[in-house]
Amino acid sequence: MSHILDALKRHAQNTPRQIALQDQEVVLAYGELPGIVEQLAGQLLDTSSQTVAILADNSVAWALADLAILQAGLACIPMPLFFSPGQLLHVLKTAGVDEILTDQPEPLLAALHYPGLAALPFYRNLQRIQLPGAPTSPATLPEGTRKVTFTSGTTGEPKGVCLPLETLESVAASLQTASAAARDDRHLCLLPLSTLLENIAGIYTPLLAGATVCVPKLADVGLTGSSALDARRLLASLGDWQACTAIMVPQMLQAVLATGSKDLRLPPRLRYLAVGGAPLSATLLESAEALGWPVFEGYGLSECGSVVAVNQPGMQRRGSVGKPLPHLDVSFAEDGEILVRTGRWLGYLGQAQTGETIATGDFGHFDEDGFLHITGRKKNIFITSFGRNVSPEWVEGELAAHPGILQAAVFGEGRPFNSAVIVPLPGTAADTIQAALDKANRRLPDYAQVRAWIAAGEPFTPLNQLATANGRLRRERIHGRYAGQIETLYQFPARTGQQ
Repeated sequence: MSHILDALKRHAQNTPRQIALQDQEVVLAYGELPGIVEQLAGQLLDTSSQTVAILADNSVAWALADLAILQAGLACIPMPLFFSPGQLLHVLKTAGVDEILTDQPEPLLAALHYPGLAALPFYRNLQRIQLPGAPTSPATLPEGTRKVTFTSGTTGEPKGVCLPLETLESVAASLQTASAAARDDRHLCLLPLSTLLENIAGIYTPLLAGATVCVPKLADVGLTGSSALDARRLLASLGDWQACTAIMVPQMLQAVLATGSKDLRLPPRLRYLAVGGAPLSATLLESAEALGWPVFEGYGLSECGSVVAVNQPGMQRRGSVGKPLPHLDVSFAEDGEILVRTGRWLGYLGQAQTGETIATGDFGHFDEDGFLHITGRKKNIFITSFGRNVSPEWVEGELAAHPGILQAAVFGEGRPFNSAVIVPLPGTAADTIQAALDKANRRLPDYAQVRAWIAAGEPFTPLNQLATANGRLRRERIHGRYAGQIETLYQFPARTGQQ
């Protein structure tokens, strides 16, 4: 039984004319939705497919494909558009994918190298490609898997998290309460639907509430490739689509705020803007709040079905990621690592489940009112040569709060002071970056301050393998790429901002 599918039928009876799904070309009302989902599910059941992948741009067709796979009782594998051919083949093999639904059949067929394969119509521009033969990988999906989400996508072998239906729907229902989702809402999808957070919070949660889900192509909201962002287009899309709710990663919010205050009139219907995926600096949050933007910071990880905690209307605390969702139990290890008891999760693809409690790898604590605060990644903490522990995310957040700094990666393991690799906003002068660094340092204790920096040659993105799909930095790769220049900073510490 699916609570989401039951909700679709209930809304079809009670509010048949309410718009359920909308993109640039398609508008579907709730009265039409269950019938289309059942018809598409029937197409999937006409074959022996058990595992179906989706490789497509955001659209009504993507959402319908996901719901049809759910209706058919099959396992769904959302695939990021920025995956390389090698990564796509790895996912198809390890997950035992039988069929792919895609809006780009020609390049996919060329990458698959299977002779005789053909694409057949599925829904509008979405086509289906059935893969021949049995899966060749020894890995099989754990029993009960209904979705596999890949957490990295930055190496040749992304790691797949296997999730059951009850986890997906528990998170969606908890988010319905946390965001106060209502029938009159219009949710605008700004992240790729292959991102678990947007898939659950952007499709399932609004549909549970009987709201409208707007799923325009990513380019229409200003996102191209894995990370290129037209912030003005993104800002305009919130008004054009009359968005009430949306989800951003911190870099998107920073880029929007950097467009200039004259362009930052609050979109008239926007009431809840969730921000997560990477740490959100206090300064950036303060800047958004000063402009009246309804920003609500959250925290989560794929193993827990995306969201663990989130700030809510009427229950928000700056500097925290909110209170845990009600279906989760959050505790802490002796060293302060956050532990999450999910009730049920199925482990990683190809690996046996090790238990219901997930060690997140993040340090944190509850304040006196039960709000969760994140203090850094366990594996990222470094110790300076003076024996001080530094969480780089904290320092990076202060740096990236300046509108001239797009990204920053801070290093200092075993060093007498900290250094940074900084991605400036195009056209930003070195002295402007230095002034921003000086300002950030005044907010930091001496051991956390950044004394020297270099400019990165390009942004940190999934495409160049310097960031994960949700914006987390790949620190070892960044350090490896700039190791020589970083070393020079410690030999000649007065030289900063070198190219």
